[in-house]
Amino acid sequence: MSTNPLAALSDAGVSIWLDDLSRERLNTGNLAELIAGKHVTGVTTNPTIFAAALAKGAAYDEQVRELVARGADTDTAVREITTSDVRHACDLFRDIYTATDGVDGRVSIEVDPRLAHDTEGTVAEALDLAKAVDRPNLLVKIPATLEGLPAITKVLAEGISVNVTLIFSVERYRHVMEAFIAGLEQAKANGHDVRSIHSVASFFVSRVDAEVDKRLDALDSPAATELRGKAAIANAVLAYAAYEETFKGERWEALAAEGAHAQRPLWASTGVKDPNYSDTRYVDQLVVAGTVNTMPEKTLHAVADHGKIEGDTVTGRAAQAQEVFDGLAEVGIDLDDVFITLETEGVQKFEKSGAELLETVTGQLNQAKG
Repeated sequence: MSTNPLAALSDAGVSIWLDDLSRERLNTGNLAELIAGKHVTGVTTNPTIFAAALAKGAAYDEQVRELVARGADTDTAVREITTSDVRHACDLFRDIYTATDGVDGRVSIEVDPRLAHDTEGTVAEALDLAKAVDRPNLLVKIPATLEGLPAITKVLAEGISVNVTLIFSVERYRHVMEAFIAGLEQAKANGHDVRSIHSVASFFVSRVDAEVDKRLDALDSPAATELRGKAAIANAVLAYAAYEETFKGERWEALAAEGAHAQRPLWASTGVKDPNYSDTRYVDQLVVAGTVNTMPEKTLHAVADHGKIEGDTVTGRAAQAQEVFDGLAEVGIDLDDVFITLETEGVQKFEKSGAELLETVTGQLNQAKG
């Protein structure tokens, strides 16, 4: 095992992706440096990331002025600004994409947050984004809401690779994997080469501990305190067990025989929210081959500096994870309600971040108009 934690993580079979993108990163060569020196093999984005990028510096000024000159409205401007950055990033990762046969070198772009509960709108938006970016290493992000599930299937059926986001519970994750397999089956029936279709399932981690710990603290008992900080890792371990269980058997083997790639688990929300916890815990404790960990730059550098990568920390630990869940139930934590709360809040944050991006771009356009 390498003494370089990021190299060790990569050697363990975990793809390291950066949860951030900006025109400044692209123009200054920062992203290229992270690819070369920090083992970064992909990028995830969201509207909050783009709003933050637009709010600082002058990297977008020229494009904003050009959009104003053309009379572009806010929605058009958002689409052109974000797809320009994603297209540029896709080109930067193209060599990795080729070298890994399409597994890595991926860049994600999210569908309009206003469509989180609109199946057909999500499908149309995903198809439009894929056409606008026009790069084979694009992943279109679709939320795992109940309305998002059939959209996932329909988009995959069109031969488009998908990053499924906002997954909190193992139950919903099983539905996501079913939507993925159904999508590949339909893609095959539609004449698409399933070998070219890839997907990741973004399972949110730190937010689970944040919500469960808050409820445990309210109970104010030794048994509850003992369970602090254990829910998120246990949830991810159980998710991985569900992944192992799903991608076997006749139905999957029929697709695998055609060269289909399993939908990889992606650990998202891996920046630590409680300062009492190690800032690398959602990386160190989620090491298993064939997964992705997308992390903010702060976490990436923390892992590089003092991460403790000690081999597979996930496989075969489902029984221990279930014991944690059983213990949470015994002290009175309603996990079903936890996951409903997290999804509801996740969609609200999703929509809020989209509104912030629209507001930021509107301000940029107005400023350029003088």
